[in-house]
Amino acid sequence: MFFDDFDYTDTAALWRQGWTARTAAGHPGIAGARWSVEGVSLVDDPRHRGQRWLRLRAATDGTGAGTTQVQLCHQRKYLAGTYAARVRFSDQPVSGADGDPVIQTFYAVSPLRFDFDPEFSELDWEYLPNGGWGSDKTRLYGITWQTVRLDPWLAYNQQHEEFGALGAAGRDWHTLVIQVADGRTRWFLDGRPISEHGGRNYPVVPMSINFNLWFSPNGPLPQGGAPRVYEQDVDWVLHAKDVVLTPAQVEAQVTQWRTTGVTRLDAVPPAQPALESRCDV
Repeated sequence: MFFDDFDYTDTAALWRQGWTARTAAGHPGIAGARWSVEGVSLVDDPRHRGQRWLRLRAATDGTGAGTTQVQLCHQRKYLAGTYAARVRFSDQPVSGADGDPVIQTFYAVSPLRFDFDPEFSELDWEYLPNGGWGSDKTRLYGITWQTVRLDPWLAYNQQHEEFGALGAAGRDWHTLVIQVADGRTRWFLDGRPISEHGGRNYPVVPMSINFNLWFSPNGPLPQGGAPRVYEQDVDWVLHAKDVVLTPAQVEAQVTQWRTTGVTRLDAVPPAQPALESRCDV
Protein backbone atom coordinates (compact mmCIF):
# COMPACT_ATOMS: atom_id res chain seq x y z
CA MET A 1 0.00 0.00 0.00
CA PHE A 2 0.89 3.64 -0.52
CA PHE A 3 -1.05 6.20 1.51
CA ASP A 4 -0.57 9.86 2.36
CA ASP A 5 -3.00 12.10 4.24
CA PHE A 6 -0.66 15.13 3.94
CA ASP A 7 -0.43 15.66 7.68
CA TYR A 8 2.95 17.43 7.42
CA THR A 9 4.21 20.40 9.38
CA ASP A 10 5.77 21.94 6.26
CA THR A 11 6.60 21.21 2.63
CA ALA A 12 10.17 20.19 3.54
CA ALA A 13 8.67 17.11 5.20
CA LEU A 14 6.56 16.51 2.07
CA TRP A 15 9.68 16.41 -0.12
CA ARG A 16 11.36 13.94 2.25
CA GLN A 17 8.49 11.51 1.64
CA GLY A 18 9.27 11.29 -2.07
CA TRP A 19 7.04 14.04 -3.43
CA THR A 20 8.49 16.45 -6.01
CA ALA A 21 7.20 19.80 -7.25
CA ARG A 22 7.71 20.50 -10.91
CA THR A 23 9.99 23.33 -12.01
CA ALA A 24 10.74 22.33 -15.62
CA ALA A 25 9.10 24.49 -18.29
CA GLY A 26 6.90 23.07 -21.02
CA HIS A 27 3.67 21.23 -21.82
CA PRO A 28 0.90 21.46 -20.71
CA GLY A 29 -0.55 24.92 -20.25
CA ILE A 30 0.07 28.48 -21.37
CA ALA A 31 3.37 28.91 -23.23
CA GLY A 32 5.93 30.67 -21.06
CA ALA A 33 4.16 29.89 -17.79
CA ARG A 34 6.25 29.07 -14.74
CA TRP A 35 5.77 25.84 -12.79
CA SER A 36 5.84 27.03 -9.20
CA VAL A 37 7.12 25.19 -6.13
CA GLU A 38 5.46 27.96 -4.10
CA GLY A 39 2.12 26.78 -5.48
CA VAL A 40 2.31 23.75 -3.16
CA SER A 41 1.29 24.30 0.46
CA LEU A 42 -0.23 22.53 3.46
CA VAL A 43 -3.24 24.00 5.26
CA ASP A 44 -5.14 23.09 8.41
CA ASP A 45 -8.44 21.23 8.12
CA PRO A 46 -10.80 23.52 10.06
CA ARG A 47 -13.17 20.64 10.84
CA HIS A 48 -10.64 18.22 12.30
CA ARG A 49 -8.00 19.57 14.61
CA GLY A 50 -4.53 18.27 13.79
CA GLN A 51 -5.36 17.20 10.22
CA ARG A 52 -4.11 19.04 7.17
CA TRP A 53 -4.77 19.27 3.45
CA LEU A 54 -2.49 19.55 0.46
CA ARG A 55 -3.27 22.74 -1.48
CA LEU A 56 -2.33 23.57 -5.08
CA ARG A 57 -2.51 27.22 -6.15
CA ALA A 58 -2.19 28.60 -9.68
CA ALA A 59 -2.73 32.07 -11.15
CA THR A 60 -2.88 33.76 -14.55
CA ASP A 61 -3.36 37.19 -16.10
CA GLY A 62 -3.65 35.56 -19.53
CA THR A 63 0.05 35.95 -20.41
CA GLY A 64 2.84 33.41 -20.13
CA ALA A 65 4.93 35.73 -17.98
CA GLY A 66 1.95 36.34 -15.70
CA THR A 67 1.01 32.68 -15.25
CA THR A 68 2.10 30.25 -12.55
CA GLN A 69 1.00 26.62 -12.69
CA VAL A 70 1.67 23.82 -10.23
CA GLN A 71 2.32 20.07 -10.37
CA LEU A 72 3.19 17.61 -7.62
CA CYS A 73 4.32 14.05 -8.35
CA HIS A 74 5.32 10.92 -6.48
CA GLN A 75 7.78 8.24 -7.56
CA ARG A 76 7.33 6.34 -10.82
CA LYS A 77 6.49 2.87 -9.51
CA TYR A 78 2.70 2.46 -9.77
CA LEU A 79 0.87 0.25 -12.28
CA ALA A 80 -1.91 -2.29 -11.59
CA GLY A 81 -4.18 -2.07 -8.57
CA THR A 82 -6.35 0.70 -7.13
CA TYR A 83 -5.77 4.45 -7.22
CA ALA A 84 -7.87 6.78 -5.08
CA ALA A 85 -7.87 10.35 -3.80
CA ARG A 86 -10.25 12.65 -1.97
CA VAL A 87 -10.14 15.99 -3.78
CA ARG A 88 -11.83 19.37 -3.52
CA PHE A 89 -12.22 21.13 -6.84
CA SER A 90 -13.14 24.80 -7.26
CA ASP A 91 -15.70 26.23 -9.68
CA GLN A 92 -14.65 29.85 -9.17
CA PRO A 93 -11.31 31.55 -8.56
CA VAL A 94 -10.47 32.57 -5.00
CA SER A 95 -9.66 36.01 -6.43
CA GLY A 96 -10.05 37.71 -9.80
CA ALA A 97 -12.62 37.31 -12.55
CA ASP A 98 -14.11 33.90 -13.35
CA GLY A 99 -13.90 32.31 -16.78
CA ASP A 100 -10.39 31.06 -17.58
CA PRO A 101 -10.27 27.44 -18.84
CA VAL A 102 -8.54 25.95 -15.78
CA ILE A 103 -7.77 22.22 -15.46
CA GLN A 104 -7.74 20.56 -12.02
CA THR A 105 -6.40 17.00 -11.91
CA PHE A 106 -5.48 13.72 -10.25
CA TYR A 107 -3.63 11.29 -12.50
CA ALA A 108 -0.89 8.70 -13.03
CA VAL A 109 1.49 8.99 -15.99
CA SER A 110 4.73 7.78 -17.58
CA PRO A 111 6.96 9.95 -19.80
CA LEU A 112 6.09 10.36 -23.48
CA ARG A 113 9.52 9.61 -24.97
CA PHE A 114 8.52 10.37 -28.56
CA ASP A 115 5.41 10.78 -30.72
CA PHE A 116 3.09 7.77 -30.42
CA ASP A 117 5.33 6.11 -27.85
CA PRO A 118 3.87 2.57 -27.46
CA GLU A 119 4.89 2.48 -23.79
CA PHE A 120 3.19 5.76 -22.88
CA SER A 121 0.69 5.17 -20.07
CA GLU A 122 -1.72 7.57 -18.39
CA LEU A 123 -4.84 7.44 -16.21
CA ASP A 124 -6.32 10.90 -15.97
CA TRP A 125 -9.02 12.64 -13.94
CA GLU A 126 -9.47 16.21 -15.24
CA TYR A 127 -12.04 18.71 -13.96
CA LEU A 128 -12.87 21.66 -16.24
CA PRO A 129 -15.21 24.06 -14.40
CA ASN A 130 -15.06 26.65 -17.20
CA GLY A 131 -14.97 24.25 -20.12
CA GLY A 132 -12.17 23.65 -22.57
CA TRP A 133 -11.12 21.20 -25.29
CA GLY A 134 -13.65 22.65 -27.72
CA SER A 135 -16.62 22.83 -25.35
CA ASP A 136 -17.79 25.39 -22.77
CA LYS A 137 -19.50 22.72 -20.64
CA THR A 138 -18.45 22.12 -17.03
CA ARG A 139 -17.35 18.49 -16.73
CA LEU A 140 -15.06 15.87 -15.25
CA TYR A 141 -13.04 13.69 -17.60
CA GLY A 142 -11.94 10.12 -16.87
CA ILE A 143 -9.40 9.11 -19.52
CA THR A 144 -7.36 5.95 -20.15
CA TRP A 145 -4.61 6.57 -22.69
CA GLN A 146 -2.94 4.40 -25.27
CA THR A 147 -0.60 6.97 -26.83
CA VAL A 148 -0.46 10.51 -28.24
CA ARG A 149 1.36 12.99 -30.47
CA LEU A 150 1.43 16.46 -28.95
CA ASP A 151 2.06 18.60 -32.04
CA PRO A 152 0.03 18.43 -34.17
CA TRP A 153 -2.28 16.90 -31.61
CA LEU A 154 -3.47 13.34 -32.23
CA ALA A 155 -4.52 11.17 -29.30
CA TYR A 156 -5.59 7.57 -28.89
CA ASN A 157 -7.59 6.98 -25.72
CA GLN A 158 -10.95 6.18 -24.17
CA GLN A 159 -12.71 8.85 -22.18
CA HIS A 160 -15.81 9.55 -20.17
CA GLU A 161 -17.32 12.98 -19.59
CA GLU A 162 -19.32 13.51 -16.40
CA PHE A 163 -21.22 16.78 -16.85
CA GLY A 164 -22.06 19.16 -14.04
CA ALA A 165 -20.41 21.30 -11.38
CA LEU A 166 -18.35 19.48 -8.74
CA GLY A 167 -16.91 22.48 -6.93
CA ALA A 168 -20.13 24.02 -5.60
CA ALA A 169 -20.62 24.63 -1.88
CA GLY A 170 -21.79 21.54 -0.04
CA ARG A 171 -20.67 19.20 -2.83
CA ASP A 172 -17.05 20.19 -3.04
CA TRP A 173 -15.22 17.08 -1.73
CA HIS A 174 -15.16 14.06 -4.03
CA THR A 175 -13.58 10.62 -3.85
CA LEU A 176 -12.06 9.52 -7.16
CA VAL A 177 -11.24 5.82 -7.63
CA ILE A 178 -9.64 3.95 -10.53
CA GLN A 179 -9.34 0.15 -10.58
CA VAL A 180 -6.64 -1.18 -12.93
CA ALA A 181 -6.76 -4.94 -13.44
CA ASP A 182 -7.17 -7.68 -16.04
CA GLY A 183 -6.86 -5.37 -19.03
CA ARG A 184 -9.60 -3.00 -17.86
CA THR A 185 -9.75 0.31 -16.02
CA ARG A 186 -12.88 1.04 -14.00
CA TRP A 187 -13.75 4.58 -12.89
CA PHE A 188 -15.79 5.61 -9.84
CA LEU A 189 -16.97 9.03 -8.68
CA ASP A 190 -18.12 9.17 -5.04
CA GLY A 191 -18.71 5.42 -5.04
CA ARG A 192 -20.70 5.40 -8.28
CA PRO A 193 -19.31 3.55 -11.33
CA ILE A 194 -19.17 5.93 -14.29
CA SER A 195 -17.01 4.25 -16.95
CA GLU A 196 -14.91 1.25 -17.99
CA HIS A 197 -12.11 1.21 -20.55
CA GLY A 198 -9.96 -1.52 -22.07
CA GLY A 199 -8.46 -3.04 -25.17
CA ARG A 200 -5.45 -1.05 -26.35
CA ASN A 201 -6.22 1.63 -23.76
CA TYR A 202 -4.50 0.19 -20.72
CA PRO A 203 -1.30 1.18 -18.88
CA VAL A 204 1.75 -0.94 -19.69
CA VAL A 205 4.63 0.64 -17.72
CA PRO A 206 4.99 2.02 -14.17
CA MET A 207 3.69 5.55 -13.66
CA SER A 208 4.08 8.38 -11.15
CA ILE A 209 1.12 9.66 -9.13
CA ASN A 210 0.39 13.34 -9.83
CA PHE A 211 -1.80 16.31 -9.06
CA ASN A 212 -1.62 19.47 -11.14
CA LEU A 213 -3.45 22.74 -11.68
CA TRP A 214 -2.95 24.56 -14.97
CA PHE A 215 -4.58 26.74 -17.61
CA SER A 216 -5.47 25.81 -21.17
CA PRO A 217 -3.80 28.06 -23.77
CA ASN A 218 -7.07 28.05 -25.72
CA GLY A 219 -9.61 30.61 -24.57
CA PRO A 220 -8.25 32.42 -21.51
CA LEU A 221 -9.80 35.73 -20.51
CA PRO A 222 -8.26 38.87 -22.07
CA GLN A 223 -4.71 39.60 -21.02
CA GLY A 224 -3.99 42.04 -18.24
CA GLY A 225 -5.83 43.07 -15.13
CA ALA A 226 -5.72 41.37 -11.76
CA PRO A 227 -4.50 37.75 -11.78
CA ARG A 228 -7.14 35.06 -11.51
CA VAL A 229 -6.18 32.64 -8.73
CA TYR A 230 -7.48 29.07 -8.41
CA GLU A 231 -6.97 26.47 -5.69
CA GLN A 232 -7.40 22.71 -5.51
CA ASP A 233 -7.23 20.77 -2.21
CA VAL A 234 -6.36 17.12 -1.58
CA ASP A 235 -7.31 15.37 1.67
CA TRP A 236 -5.57 12.02 1.01
CA VAL A 237 -4.29 9.72 -1.73
CA LEU A 238 -3.66 5.96 -1.88
CA HIS A 239 -2.54 3.16 -4.16
CA ALA A 240 -3.12 -0.56 -3.48
CA LYS A 241 -0.60 -2.47 -5.59
CA ASP A 242 -2.15 -5.36 -7.56
CA VAL A 243 -5.26 -5.24 -5.36
CA VAL A 244 -8.74 -4.24 -6.53
CA LEU A 245 -10.56 -2.29 -3.82
CA THR A 246 -14.14 -1.13 -4.11
CA PRO A 247 -14.84 2.52 -3.27
CA ALA A 248 -16.40 1.37 0.02
CA GLN A 249 -13.26 -0.62 0.87
CA VAL A 250 -11.12 2.42 0.05
CA GLU A 251 -13.11 4.62 2.43
CA ALA A 252 -13.05 1.94 5.15
CA GLN A 253 -9.28 1.54 4.83
CA VAL A 254 -8.65 5.28 5.09
CA THR A 255 -10.94 5.48 8.13
CA GLN A 256 -9.07 2.60 9.78
CA TRP A 257 -5.69 4.21 9.16
CA ARG A 258 -6.82 7.53 10.57
CA THR A 259 -8.48 5.94 13.58
CA THR A 260 -5.25 4.11 14.43
CA GLY A 261 -3.04 7.16 13.80
CA VAL A 262 -1.47 6.04 10.50
CA THR A 263 -0.74 9.19 8.51
CA ARG A 264 1.39 7.74 5.72
CA LEU A 265 2.62 4.46 4.27
CA ASP A 266 5.03 3.80 1.42
CA ALA A 267 5.29 0.03 1.07
CA VAL A 268 5.07 -0.09 -2.74
CA PRO A 269 8.54 -1.24 -3.85
CA PRO A 270 10.51 0.69 -6.48
CA ALA A 271 10.15 -0.40 -10.09
CA GLN A 272 12.68 -2.96 -11.27
CA PRO A 273 14.83 -1.83 -12.88
CA ALA A 274 14.60 1.51 -11.09
CA LEU A 275 13.02 4.31 -13.11
CA GLU A 276 13.80 8.01 -12.98
CA SER A 277 11.09 9.96 -11.17
CA ARG A 278 10.26 12.96 -13.36
CA CYS A 279 7.78 15.72 -12.59
CA ASP A 280 7.66 17.27 -16.06
CA VAL A 281 5.02 15.15 -17.79
